[in-house]
Amino acid sequence: MPNAPRPTPDVDYVFGTHDEEIERLGLQHRVWRPRASDAWRRAGFSVGQTILDVGSGPGYATLDLAEIVGASGRAIALERSSKFIAAIEEAARVRKLPNISTYQVDLDTDPLPDLYADGAWVRWVFAFLTKPQEVVDKIARTLKPGGAIVTHEYFHYETFRTLDRSASHNEFVQAVVSAWRGDGGEPDISLDLLGWMEEAGFTIESTRTIVDVISPRDYAWHWPKSFIDIGVRRLVSLGTLTEERGNAIRENFAAYESEPHARMVTPAVLEIIARKQ
Repeated sequence: MPNAPRPTPDVDYVFGTHDEEIERLGLQHRVWRPRASDAWRRAGFSVGQTILDVGSGPGYATLDLAEIVGASGRAIALERSSKFIAAIEEAARVRKLPNISTYQVDLDTDPLPDLYADGAWVRWVFAFLTKPQEVVDKIARTLKPGGAIVTHEYFHYETFRTLDRSASHNEFVQAVVSAWRGDGGEPDISLDLLGWMEEAGFTIESTRTIVDVISPRDYAWHWPKSFIDIGVRRLVSLGTLTEERGNAIRENFAAYESEPHARMVTPAVLEIIARKQ
């Protein structure tokens, strides 16, 4: 599991790399694993291939991809945070997956390693980059002709709302968007991705919109619920929200969650499968 020879500084993300965030990202991946696996299948990810997990975070998808490509393939995690890289390498050791490689790279500023891959998986990464179009081009240069890129990115984050039209929940969503854009990212990045991919030499094979209406009885409910809890605390620490407003947002959400007809609309995601010409 070699690291890149020139590691980059471990710069924190807008929503953090702390232990609670690693745990939250694990829950998020479990909720989204069925849709990710289905997209990988339709893109043709298979045994013996080399697949990039671009902006891998702590590597939950990397581990799944390593099992798909098998011993004759490679799952390669590209990640900026040394803490997340360490989490991947420890999980690979525990699960006995020697076909995982890690490279610590800042996608915005560093060239990608000299790789020749069959596919790339990117989930909620382009939205946090300051130079996302350049990263599309970098990935295109790394993929073999016929290689596929699969992305899950938001195209309308503000569909994220509770059905009671909660003003405090809307305040939280707006604070998230403000912090996101203040850090140089763009939550609705999928509005741009399709055109950038075609300019980089990809053919768009399929697109799917993903928006759910869920209740507290749904397992998926725990994904946005955990983000509200951790996200509020992070926004308070950043000074985006006052502690008083953060407490009010959490309390109002907890009260709504206990109501018998509580429902939530998830942020709108666009799935893209594209293939290099």
